[in-house]
Amino acid sequence: MTKSLQTSADNPATPLAGKIAVVTGAAQGLGATFALALAKAGASVVAGDLSSTDATCAAIEANGGKALGASLDVTDGGSVSAMLKAASEKFGGIDILVNNAAISGQLRLQHLTEITSAEWDRVLTVNVRGTFECIKAAAPLMKQRGYGKIINLSSGTAIKGSPGIAHYVASKGAVISLTRAAARELGGDGIRVNAIAPGLTMSEAMLKNPSWTSDIVANNIASRALKREAVPDDLVGALLFLASPASDFLTGQTLSVDGGSVMT
Repeated sequence: MTKSLQTSADNPATPLAGKIAVVTGAAQGLGATFALALAKAGASVVAGDLSSTDATCAAIEANGGKALGASLDVTDGGSVSAMLKAASEKFGGIDILVNNAAISGQLRLQHLTEITSAEWDRVLTVNVRGTFECIKAAAPLMKQRGYGKIINLSSGTAIKGSPGIAHYVASKGAVISLTRAAARELGGDGIRVNAIAPGLTMSEAMLKNPSWTSDIVANNIASRALKREAVPDDLVGALLFLASPASDFLTGQTLSVDGGSVMT
């Protein structure tokens, strides 16, 4: 009897075996959590960030995974291209791109009339154009392989219209629209593009930000069907689903992961 070919999906413990994943904003918080989760699922991981990703890479390697750290400015096309070139030289290509880098946890709550034009531009540049630059650079490499998974990080604020961070909300709404447009354009090349929209997640940056007081967190929890704080690990299941062959017939979608605050 002829033995059937084995795929990465045949081993539930390592559904991403043989895949190469790039995670932006991977020095800490959600990005570091995502990078480690992808590595545990069998992927070789390139961790990019403006800050050092040494700790993330060390954690991956301590768990028996393969990692490459890269200095990355997502708003600089040359920096993005250099990271992807390093990924190709080290691991042979790219299958998964997680666009996590963003200005978020360090923002303070303020009325939209108080947001300066410079701050507005800075948030939109990093959160939207940074995502675009990474998609633009990764798509040709994925096209060569006839397959790819692009996972963009949006936010539940873009769906609910949360007050106090109008620039952030606008940027994450743009990410949803960019996800849909890219999915339409890249589907013919075998590239799936989806987004995750987390609720307020208590990452390292959020915990250090005095704007996110106990009252704000409590009110956010009260809006959820599952009434507890969200932590980075709560997003891992959705991430791995979108990165794995289990979601190969899914594209252009935004998956809300927020304990049921947003229901669509």
